[in-house]
Amino acid sequence: MMTLANPRTEATSLWLEDFAIGQVYAAGPIPIAADAIKAYAQAFDPQPFHTDQQFAETTFFRGLVASGWHTASLTMRLVVEALPIAGGVIGGGVDQLRWPRLLRPGDELHLEGEIIEVRPSRSKPTQGLVRVRTTTSESVRLSRR
Repeated sequence: MMTLANPRTEATSLWLEDFAIGQVYAAGPIPIAADAIKAYAQAFDPQPFHTDQQFAETTFFRGLVASGWHTASLTMRLVVEALPIAGGVIGGGVDQLRWPRLLRPGDELHLEGEIIEVRPSRSKPTQGLVRVRTTTSESVRLSRR
């Protein structure tokens, strides 16, 4: 198993030949603030359990929660941080997307992943597909428990 360098300390971009099956990568944390949850929701998922702390207390969630799409967007940010691919990360699709846990103010997101496929293009050998299995998880700050 190989670990990819942290992009915050490595100034280089990654190229297709830099990837191998079994490499692991990580990024984070990203702290989650109530204001960020509300701002994202106002723009993209304006439901009251994402936008109104007081109302959210009366719902099934019993408090303010981030939109799953907010979590997915933050995951993309972490992927870009973890994998500084030359030319950018271009998503070819998602095989599975689930939100098994709530994301609340005070949580922190972390990303862990593994390279599961590297496939050069037949017509453009310097380009190709790098398939990754990525898991985003949250850690709960003690002050929120």
